[in-house]
Amino acid sequence: MSRAELSVSSLSIKSALVIDDHPLYCDALATTMESIFNTRRIRTATTLGEALHQLRMRFSPDLVILDLNLPDASGLSGFLKIKEKMPDVPVIVISAITTEGVVQSVISAGAAGFIPKETGRQVFQEAMTDIWNGKTYVPPGYAMPARAKENDRSVETISRKIAHLSQQQTRILSLICEGMPNKLIAYEMQLAEATVKAHITALLRRLGVHNRTQAAMLVREVSIRHNLQ
Repeated sequence: MSRAELSVSSLSIKSALVIDDHPLYCDALATTMESIFNTRRIRTATTLGEALHQLRMRFSPDLVILDLNLPDASGLSGFLKIKEKMPDVPVIVISAITTEGVVQSVISAGAAGFIPKETGRQVFQEAMTDIWNGKTYVPPGYAMPARAKENDRSVETISRKIAHLSQQQTRILSLICEGMPNKLIAYEMQLAEATVKAHITALLRRLGVHNRTQAAMLVREVSIRHNLQ
């Protein structure tokens, strides 16, 4: 057995929170963690809201595995909310979107590592072992630049603003990005139209923009998938 294999086989991770909007993939990750690392306390969530609820229930995992593309989060906002809740817990981003800009953004924001979704079992083992040993994992062949670009810092700044919107404001923002007028947003969310207008005024102020169009453009600029789903 090689030194690397010995390191993996001796690694035990007691608890983990797995967050992914695809239930089957979420369960597969949980099963993999249990099989490889003998992880016995695993909780899963398919939305950011579910994940934050788990953490409010006094669940304190040893690490968090997070997919960026969640139905109630945009870009880095979900990651930033998790890190704000648990600043000392390693958060590993796992995503199908593996452009250098995405990797750089999450690592610059403080992720413990970035693992592509197509990663095989052996590489996943090695990546998790590196992270558990205090290293920052990035995909093979990717080299982090010595200094983050100014644009990447602005992406993080905007994502932090989005992260601090309330749950209702986040949902309204997603509907704005879909082009819905206030009346339809009110119907969709079962709110009074005046309440929707008040939420929009508050979120525009939070984002530092003057109208709905600017808000939608701002979100599309920083969103990993260029939209809110």
